Amino acid sequence: MELKTLKSFIAVADLQNFSAAARQLHTVQPAISRHIATLEEELGVALFVRNSREVHITAAGQQLLLDAKDLIKRAELAKSQALRSAKGEIGELRIAYLGSACLSFMAGLVRAYKQRHPAVKVSLFEMTAAQQVLAFQQEQIDLGFSRPLPAEFSQQFVTETIYQDKLVAVLPEDHCLAKEKSLSVKQLAREPFALFKRSEAVGLFDGIIALCQKAEFSPTIVSQPNHMQTLLTEVASGLGVSLVPYCIAKLHSEHCVFVPIRDNTQPIYLQLHYPAMATKPTVNAFVELALASLTEIQASMP
Repeated sequence: MELKTLKSFIAVADLQNFSAAARQLHTVQPAISRHIATLEEELGVALFVRNSREVHITAAGQQLLLDAKDLIKRAELAKSQALRSAKGEIGELRIAYLGSACLSFMAGLVRAYKQRHPAVKVSLFEMTAAQQVLAFQQEQIDLGFSRPLPAEFSQQFVTETIYQDKLVAVLPEDHCLAKEKSLSVKQLAREPFALFKRSEAVGLFDGIIALCQKAEFSPTIVSQPNHMQTLLTEVASGLGVSLVPYCIAKLHSEHCVFVPIRDNTQPIYLQLHYPAMATKPTVNAFVELALASLTEIQASMP
């Protein structure tokens, strides 16, 4: 049964007149008659009892009328939903993010997105850089805010830089260097270090080790927590010092002091990654909003 044929049937059933149905559908009466005849032949039942003056719907026609109206409604909904999906107005969006690096802007960005696309189901997942790579491979997330991806994955993703951060020293507030306006990494050579777990952020860890080696020492690592908040708690407790991206200052950092370092360090990038192939419209809409918000996001950083 074609939708066009069903629409002709519904018009005749509602108006009980072939000519009136033709006028309503902006066609000619013979076309309406052909549609009804085709439908009756396909179903093998009479849908109308008609004479030269009147048209009456049969019991079979009454049942078909109920189902036909439902089918038309569903078809129109399917068309509308397909168009909305193509525009990114409905569907789902699964966002992974580094909690410490996105704390200052993530809630506002997602809120703005939901205001524009209230029918999209948004799910947030706090993940380390390593966890995001695995989640992308298993198709569990649609986009992620993370550090630069390993080189072997770079061709598979589109990458947008959100902001540029820098390394700073984080010390207990009663540390002898805590009141310095800046310091060199070499001044920390004899200190115990708490460093973020290497397997969760290989680039960050290796960059810190390289910086220490450039300052002619290898750090004594006493702890490798896999949460930045844990790292700050350890520093505040006097268990060690650390080198961290400055964005970490947005976390609960009572009894910690962040001191700029004078050493020439590589910038630390927060980037937005999403698959280069088969991108979902919901992803496109979110990326567009994120890029339009870059100035605001960068202003929110410490």
